[in-house]
Amino acid sequence: MIKAIIVDDEKNAVENLKLILEKKFPNEVAIFATANSADQAYDVFLRYSPDLIFLDIEMPVKNGFELLKTLGHYDFEVIFVTAFSQYGINAVKFSALDYVLKPIDFNELEIAVQKAKKRIAEKKVNSSLENLVEYLKHENDKSNHKIAISSLKEIHFVAVNEIIRCESSNSYTTIVIENQEQIVSSTSLFEYQSLLEKYGFIRCHQSHLVNKNFIKSIKKSEGNILLLTNKDEIPMSRDKRKLVKDQFNI
Repeated sequence: MIKAIIVDDEKNAVENLKLILEKKFPNEVAIFATANSADQAYDVFLRYSPDLIFLDIEMPVKNGFELLKTLGHYDFEVIFVTAFSQYGINAVKFSALDYVLKPIDFNELEIAVQKAKKRIAEKKVNSSLENLVEYLKHENDKSNHKIAISSLKEIHFVAVNEIIRCESSNSYTTIVIENQEQIVSSTSLFEYQSLLEKYGFIRCHQSHLVNKNFIKSIKKSEGNILLLTNKDEIPMSRDKRKLVKDQFNI
């Protein structure tokens, strides 16, 4: 049985989620306590040492992220249950953590709970949660940021400034890293674009996202091909040429 707590400033949301969990997971999830603020949740966390926290991001005074930064160790799982927030959701996606949007979709919740159950059984330190907390602590220092990349067998934590490019292939994305390593991820290129644009990545083609720091030159003689520092040659679609050139003021 998973020992869980619910943290949300809206009491109705807490009761609603508690009822759903009791109905759908009566033999899998036990709600030991609930909390309506980050400070209350901190005390509850210390008292019960839960396996799993259902955590709202947006709360007054201290939000869910600020609560996580105070906890100190991360041998538990988190499922964020929250209203849509572009900043919050992007931060969660950046570290490959699970979230369920309000109003709660039963199927999404079940998928998230089953994934958490599997990870809890493995009894590992939650590296994704550690990565999120590091991201939050050093949010303005992009040179230290690592993105969680989910492959078939594991989650890789890769420094953003070491990623050369991302290339889509159907619903998969191949991530090419500076040390010549390649990781195939089941996350779409569109998702990576939304997460990496603020780090200087350019969508130069329908199938390609490139870190501008690795662009060496533009080969005009071959229909505008980007030559990268690792000698990869990447096509640049006609409608993206101006976007790329504007990045270099040419």
